[in-house]
Amino acid sequence: MNKVILVGRLTADPVLRQTQGGVSSCSFSIAVNRRFVDKSTGERQADFIRCNAWRQTAEFINRYFKKGSMICVEGSIRTGSYTDKNHPDVTHYTQDVLVDNAEFTGSKSETGTGGYSSPYSNPGGNAQTPPQQNQASPAADNDNMSYGNLNDFEEILSDGNVPF
Repeated sequence: MNKVILVGRLTADPVLRQTQGGVSSCSFSIAVNRRFVDKSTGERQADFIRCNAWRQTAEFINRYFKKGSMICVEGSIRTGSYTDKNHPDVTHYTQDVLVDNAEFTGSKSETGTGGYSSPYSNPGGNAQTPPQQNQASPAADNDNMSYGNLNDFEEILSDGNVPF
């Protein structure tokens, strides 16, 4: 099974391109922190991973993410190789993540989407524009969870129409 899930920050703004047939493609890289701290420097190491997305997923990433944004990507690893133009006897090997789904992972202020901070993806790899919602901002302290505005819910007094 070839499945990858990564959470990190974009190292640069995503680059959106179109094929001659009009299919959108987006390339970007993310910095993913390692779980441990370097004992000699006391700093956390990071891996820089190249990613590619296509169609609606590419347009979604290009529209809602920018350099420094937190992102969660799900996809698969693709390997490739090419011959160096200057040195025909040298072959370079590549590894990229082919992104099927992308989700927000940062706070509302980090995503810059004006009121939308919850993760969003569409199963099947077709991420779309998220619906606009008014949600309470996430608490700075992880011990305090925010559940949104309770006035958005309606009390149901009968379960006569519930299908289960």
